[in-house]
Amino acid sequence: MTTSEDFLTYVLDQLQQWSDVYTKRIFGGIGLYYKGLMFGLIYNDVVALKIDDTNKKKYIDAGEEPIKIFKNKTPLPSYYTVPSVILEDAQDFTNWAQESYNIQLKKITI
Repeated sequence: MTTSEDFLTYVLDQLQQWSDVYTKRIFGGIGLYYKGLMFGLIYNDVVALKIDDTNKKKYIDAGEEPIKIFKNKTPLPSYYTVPSVILEDAQDFTNWAQESYNIQLKKITI
């Protein structure tokens, strides 16, 4: 199964506050990028955002887990699925995406 164009359009619409978000095909899915850094991943119409110790707990508390990719459903432990209630609220989703972008940004500035 692949990501539908309708779902991809929806995700990008939810992130429209970030006018420079773009996508690239990766891991059989679609990477979400901002200023050259991948902060999210869409795979089979599921969105996941980059996590680390600064934000992992809120994903777990929301009942989320690592996104599962490939045919064998391999978990990708550094990208957790986004709760639907967050994805449905453009401001909340953008805030969570910004946190994930900041994690990636922190890695290159250390």
